[in-house]
Amino acid sequence: MALEIQDVPALQSPELKFEKRTFVRPDNVFKLVVGMFAFVVIVLLVWLGLQLYLSSQLAFHNLGFWGFIKGTTWDPVTGVFGALPFIYGTLVTSFVSLLIATPLGVGTAIFLAELSPKWLRRLLQPLVELLAGIPSVVYGLWGIFVLSPLMAMTVEPFLQDAFGYLPFFKGYPLGIGMLTASLILAIMIVPFIISVSTEVLSTVPVPLKEGMYALGATRWETVKRVSLPFAKSGISGSIVLALARALGETMAVTMVIGNTPKMSLSLLDPGYSMAAVIANEFTEATTSSYLSALVAVAFILLLITLIVNGAARWLIWRTTQSR
Repeated sequence: MALEIQDVPALQSPELKFEKRTFVRPDNVFKLVVGMFAFVVIVLLVWLGLQLYLSSQLAFHNLGFWGFIKGTTWDPVTGVFGALPFIYGTLVTSFVSLLIATPLGVGTAIFLAELSPKWLRRLLQPLVELLAGIPSVVYGLWGIFVLSPLMAMTVEPFLQDAFGYLPFFKGYPLGIGMLTASLILAIMIVPFIISVSTEVLSTVPVPLKEGMYALGATRWETVKRVSLPFAKSGISGSIVLALARALGETMAVTMVIGNTPKMSLSLLDPGYSMAAVIANEFTEATTSSYLSALVAVAFILLLITLIVNGAARWLIWRTTQSR
């Protein structure tokens, strides 16, 4: 026979009543505080984008959003503004810098994670971090006084002699142009690729590599068939993060790109980038339409950067989910 609660006298005693005490746990307070911090960051980002959008309404009203993006003429005197030359220069220099920095960065990461002795890895990693911490204006000065003369006298004439039949290497070897800016960007973003790729490659499970060695595979075959497939999403994320870094670079690119708002297939010709035109002409914007056009360029740059960073975050999330 089941024993019911009302049959037990002790449970009906008034002395056994418990009071519920309400108190705030420290964990709840901590969660609330850090949640507010995260909320403030989101609010700041939304507020920044909204302010840029509202301040660029005059430029978008005159030409339309797509008309402003597709416009190829930038003439503050007549009040005609088109952002396409700046978008073109930004994308070309960023992607060319990726073509240069990706094999260099991924190759260095493979060496540090798979082949390098521990003492050499401990020596090289701080140097890579130091390379990432050099101010961009220092890279720009080095580009003007060292890299540009080298490009004008040696590299660009060689490219013209060897690949002059291609439209990418036509023109006069000035040493100032999109190719020089791409090289500067490649040097600046390669530490990001090395750091992230090295960490991702270090997470490859050791039993997987040992199993390949046990089957008679060489180190190259192990890296090709185990390490790189396991870490490909993380490596892709590091490349996209480096691209986001290249898109927003200002001073170094401004000092070596030539600052000419035109589009050309030749990498030897001068160009212009979105960040460079904002830095160069913002203090010269004396009319409301001129200022609104510069803010509109900043808004478009923000959109491109958010898209690129979102793609990078998604790739890194895929890497963490696959482990």
